[in-house]
Amino acid sequence: MAVSNRPLNRQDFKTLALAALGGALEFYDFIIFVFFTVVIGELFFPPDMPDWLKQVQTFGIFAAGYLARPLGGIIMAHFGDLLGRKRMFTLSIILMALPTLAMGLLPTYATLGIAAPVALLALRILQGAAIGGEVPGAWVFVSEHVPAQRTGFACGTLTSGLTAGILLGSLMATAINTSFSAEEIRAWAWRIPFITGGIFGFVAMYLRRWLHETPVFQEMQERKHLAAELPLKKVLREHKSAVLMSMALTWLLSAAIVVVILMTPAYLQKQLGLAAAVTLKANSIATIALTIGCILAGRIIDSLGAGWTFIAGSSLLGGVVWHFYNGVLADPSTLYLNYALAGLAVGIVGAVPYVMVNAFPAVVRFTGLSFSYNVAYAIFGGLTPLMVSLWLKTERLAPAYYVCSLSILGVLIGFTLLWQQRRQSR
Repeated sequence: MAVSNRPLNRQDFKTLALAALGGALEFYDFIIFVFFTVVIGELFFPPDMPDWLKQVQTFGIFAAGYLARPLGGIIMAHFGDLLGRKRMFTLSIILMALPTLAMGLLPTYATLGIAAPVALLALRILQGAAIGGEVPGAWVFVSEHVPAQRTGFACGTLTSGLTAGILLGSLMATAINTSFSAEEIRAWAWRIPFITGGIFGFVAMYLRRWLHETPVFQEMQERKHLAAELPLKKVLREHKSAVLMSMALTWLLSAAIVVVILMTPAYLQKQLGLAAAVTLKANSIATIALTIGCILAGRIIDSLGAGWTFIAGSSLLGGVVWHFYNGVLADPSTLYLNYALAGLAVGIVGAVPYVMVNAFPAVVRFTGLSFSYNVAYAIFGGLTPLMVSLWLKTERLAPAYYVCSLSILGVLIGFTLLWQQRRQSR
C-alpha cells in the first residue's frame, strides 16, 4: 500500500472515479435480479405453486449467485496476486455482462418448462463467479493507488460506487413500474433492465481501459516479491485471525445490504400491500443516503480509526433500523424519511474494506480479502434471504431482529479492533 503522506492528486481522483463508475455498472448487473423477484417468480415457476414458495425459490436462485462467489473470487484473486490486479479487474466485467444479457433473452416457464428456472440458476451462478472477483479486486485496486492515510476514503468511495449500482437498479425498476402496466411488465418489459445491464457491462469494460496497474503490485513485481507458493495456502496458514475478522465484518455488511436495501422493497409490497413504484421510490432515496453514508464512513475511519467507527456506526445502525421497521408497520406514511435514515446508517459498510485491506500483507492481500469476503458472503449473504423469508411467515419484524442482532456483532468487532490497536501501540 502507498506509504507517502501526500494529498490525493488528480490521478488518484481519476482512478477512484473510473473504478467506482465501472463498479456501479457491474454491480447493477448483479443486483437487478432482486428488484424483479415477484415477476420472475410468476414467470419462471409453475403457476399453481403457492406464492410464498415461489418467493422462497426465487430468492434461492438469487442466493445462488452468492454461493458461487467464493470459487470465482478465489480463482481471480489467485491470478490477481500473481499476474496483476488490473487484469482480473477487467476480466470480471465480461463474466458479468454476458449472463446478464442472456437473462434478458431467456424464455420463461411457459415456453421451456422446468428448464427455464434451471437456466436462470446457471446464469445466476456465472454472475456470482464474476462479482466474486470484482468487489475484493476493486477494494484492493483503489487502496493500493492512494496514500495510506486516505485508504478509508478510497474504500468508502469505491463502496459508494457499488451502492450506486444498487441505486441504478432501483431507478430502473422504478422507471419500469411507472412506465408500464403490470401486464406489460409481465409480458416483456421485465427484460429491459437485464438487456440494459448487458450493455452496461461492456461500457464498464471500456472505462477500465484507462486504469493503470497499482504501484504496490508493480513494486512487488519489480522486486520479485510475489507469492512463492499458492497464495491461499499462505493466507490460511499465517493469517487466520485476519480471515476470521474479515468474515465477521462481511456478515455485518451482508445483513445491512441484503436485508435493508435489497429485500425491503419486496417486503413492503408483501407486508403492507404498497405499490411497487412507491417502495422502489423509497428504496432509491435510501440508496442515495447509503451512497453518501459510505463516503462519510470512509472519511471518519481515516480520522478516528476502525474501533470507534464500528462501535458508533453499528450502534447507530441497530437503533435506526429498529425504528424504521417498527415505524413503517405502524404508520406507512413515515416510509420515505425513515428509510432514508436507515440507508444512511447502512453506510457503515463503507468502512468494512478499510479493515480488510489492512488485515493482509500486499503479497496475498487480494487472495486473503477475496477468500474471507466471498466465503462469508456465500454463507451469510446467500442464506439471509431464505432465512428471513421463512422467518417472516411467523414474525413481521424478522428483518429488524436480524439486522439488530448483527449490529451488536458490529459493536463487539469495534471493541476488538480498539483492543488490538491499543495492544499494538504499547
